[in-house]
Amino acid sequence: MKAERPDGLDGLDRLGDQVRALASGDVTSRELVERSLRRIAATQPTLNAFRRVRAEAALEEADEADRLLAAGERRPLLGVPVAVKDDMDVAGEPTAFGCPGDFPPQHADSEAVRRLRAAGAVIVGKTNTPELGQWPVTDGPAFGVTRNPWSPEHTPGGSSGGSAAAVAAGLVAGALGSDGAGSVRIPAAWTHLVGIKPQRGRISTWPEREAFHGITVHGPLARTVADAALLLQAVSGSHAGDVHRPRAVDVEAAARREPGRLRIALSLRPAFAAVRHWLSPAVREATVRTAERLEALGHEVVEEEIAYGPIGLTFLPRAMAGVRDLALQVPDPALLDPRTRATARSGRLLDAAGLLRLARAAEAPLRRRVGEMFGRYDVLLTPTTAVPPLRTGDLAGLNTRDTDAAMTAACPYAWPWNVLGWPGVSVPSGFTEGGLPMGAQLLGPAGGEPVLVSLAAQLEAEQRWDERWPGGAGRAADPVSAGRAA
Repeated sequence: MKAERPDGLDGLDRLGDQVRALASGDVTSRELVERSLRRIAATQPTLNAFRRVRAEAALEEADEADRLLAAGERRPLLGVPVAVKDDMDVAGEPTAFGCPGDFPPQHADSEAVRRLRAAGAVIVGKTNTPELGQWPVTDGPAFGVTRNPWSPEHTPGGSSGGSAAAVAAGLVAGALGSDGAGSVRIPAAWTHLVGIKPQRGRISTWPEREAFHGITVHGPLARTVADAALLLQAVSGSHAGDVHRPRAVDVEAAARREPGRLRIALSLRPAFAAVRHWLSPAVREATVRTAERLEALGHEVVEEEIAYGPIGLTFLPRAMAGVRDLALQVPDPALLDPRTRATARSGRLLDAAGLLRLARAAEAPLRRRVGEMFGRYDVLLTPTTAVPPLRTGDLAGLNTRDTDAAMTAACPYAWPWNVLGWPGVSVPSGFTEGGLPMGAQLLGPAGGEPVLVSLAAQLEAEQRWDERWPGGAGRAADPVSAGRAA
């Protein structure tokens, strides 16, 4: 496939490029926002990335950003159009989190959205997510099917699939998602993007003191490591009511420096989850190639399996109780997917039996058990998923047990890091023979984002994955843009 860079608005397809062009006066925020809105409208019938589009409000915000830019004001994202997943509150918009029903508009921004606005970003819309973020596909009766820009027959992943599809197709240069079991990293892998799951608490989840009993965090999706780091830095920080408040780190600076020689553990065996796992040969080969590229960059890579222990037993009570909590808040629970209602019932039972409390208590011993490896290694490398992108509809019509088994088999590598609360970065690892994207994840200990980001940026400089775009169906049909070809 031929690599070709889009040339709309002088090739301003990256977040950092847009920030610099706005600051220099080479482009206006209104021009960028209008282009984004045109691309969203052109692709919505096919990609279906957005649940809500804020066209009028976004243009008003763009005009205000242009006024501030003309007055000499500078902020990290001033005037840049971005999107957020529909589990984040945006004042004046409903937060449906993938569910059907009539949700009221929110009265205030969530803390992450407030920080986005403070950085100057223009929020063009809220992106699709499966019901309460439960599945690694993005579809549902509330909004239909969100499709992968690389192949409309395949899912962009989930649960931040709408955000990933929007960035991969060039509708926005960056978007926020959330990650409770890989929900940023999985769609990043399946759409050829960089996705960062930061340290728990790095981005506030307020008005929730913590999300899904501590397993879910917000994180950025972008085409480049520098763009993802820019977005992460802009929204990082705690609210006074947050449970988790980690020490600040500078990921932007990390993206600009060499990581030094690192010792990296390559692990291809996932944690035990009572489900038969099968690692696709294509994904295995792509992950091994990534390891070989890291070795070529001067790092030491050693294959070693990780002693995860009974970590799966601590994940389910927290995930199911989180679904239970949110299911109680929807306007009409009868409209929820039967699988959601079943999971909510299980969450209630597990909590009543004291298993949620035990799951939280097990976290510290598990950190010590898994963290032992970081006395010997700097980074852990694994596949992001076990298989390439699933087809749309692969999980439709399954019962709860079969759905859980199918998604755990397809995506067994990401969720342990949600239990531990530690950071991870999914980076593109290549394509299948049929042209479907795959990813590998770089995982670190608490506060390890700078090392992971620096290593990912070094790998990107050698691989130049950001130059490759999806082509054909799903590309932005915009008169300003020449379209996408890959």
